Amino acid sequence: MRPIVAIVGRPNVGKSTLFNRMAGERLSIVEDTPGVTRDRLYADADWLNYNFTIIDTGGLDPESTDVISRQMYQQAEVAIETADVIIFLVDIQSGVMEDDIVVANQLRKTKKPVVLVVNKVDGIGQSDPEVYEFYSLGLGDPIPISAGQGLGLGDMLDEVVKYFKDGAGEDEEDNRIKVAIVGKPNVGKSSLINRILNENRLIVSDIPGTTRDAVDTYFERDDREFVFIDTAGIRRKAKIKENIERYSIIRAVAAVERCDVCVLVISAEEGITDQDTKIAGIAHERGKAAIIVVNKWDAVEKDDKTMNKFTKEIEHELKYMPYAPKLFISALTGQRVDKVFDMITAVYENSAMRVATGILNDVLIEAMAMTPPPIDKGKQLKIYFVTQVSVKPPTFVLFVNDVHLMHFSYRRFIENQIRQNFGFKGTPIHFVVRHRKD
Repeated sequence: MRPIVAIVGRPNVGKSTLFNRMAGERLSIVEDTPGVTRDRLYADADWLNYNFTIIDTGGLDPESTDVISRQMYQQAEVAIETADVIIFLVDIQSGVMEDDIVVANQLRKTKKPVVLVVNKVDGIGQSDPEVYEFYSLGLGDPIPISAGQGLGLGDMLDEVVKYFKDGAGEDEEDNRIKVAIVGKPNVGKSSLINRILNENRLIVSDIPGTTRDAVDTYFERDDREFVFIDTAGIRRKAKIKENIERYSIIRAVAAVERCDVCVLVISAEEGITDQDTKIAGIAHERGKAAIIVVNKWDAVEKDDKTMNKFTKEIEHELKYMPYAPKLFISALTGQRVDKVFDMITAVYENSAMRVATGILNDVLIEAMAMTPPPIDKGKQLKIYFVTQVSVKPPTFVLFVNDVHLMHFSYRRFIENQIRQNFGFKGTPIHFVVRHRKD
């Protein structure tokens, strides 16, 4: 098991900035507004041959009565409970605050290792008398860092890994199926996950825009492990009024990047929109297995042609991804939600499927006999050999006499022949064309 390290502290001390530094990429919303990071976020990190998981929490504000702040506090408590080591982050610019003392008292009660880290120190390595003030928290030697400049992190991580048990952090193969639930705001993404889990695991309130960050939710069914990533709704740029929303879009793209299966949720009441096509394009370009889920199907008036008409509309707007299966559901009533699970497993297995080279070349030879390769300026394309080199998505290398002779239309013909013979429903297929000598 990977050790878990939670970054905690009062709002606006730089937890998300430190988290992003440790994760090596911008995973968490960073904004100069206290309370921006709402749900806890997870990322993998490594230091000195140790692999571990870091958790970025919402700011601890124990005295707040605000509904979102209270839930952030509860989320942080959960992170603390699951952590092996806690990084308690404070801010040298504001000094020791009353909230820091309250949090320090809470952390001492956990009986867990706590590394006290003083952020926003400009002169790392120099004696800064203001750092000594934090000894009053009673949590040992404070370690000065600058998360924004990336200074002092080595000393901090050296202290963190001292508390790991021997053999901790040995990387194990992750066989969990990672599913990103994406779509416009208010199409029912969180409701879909909650219906599947049959419990309210995500922050739910009647305040618009509650789900800002993506949240990992773990679940097991039929001896398979899943990770659901509930993403912030992707909005049109014209509707983005604050930087928080812009970062949420980046966050949603990042969620698609690290998923195995992308579930695009469309509202049956609105129909497919430009935003939906753009979101689907993100998944297609990144080679992700995809399912198109039409939610709120119970809320529209239907006849025997409604589903067929809606399906044709989707196929027209998303003509670049005809491989994606379509499901019509209601997260509110549970209608056909169980089929979502079956489809997720099916398209994941298709995206991870390998085809033997010999069988692949038999299909290629038969396809070329049926429809010979094109001729351009008197020179005919010759395909000597095909082999599958990777999965997720299935990727094939075609060895040819001249890469410039491989027209898009003939590559699509080859793809159609492979799909007819092997399926690959729900997953894009990538081709790499190389000269025979390569």
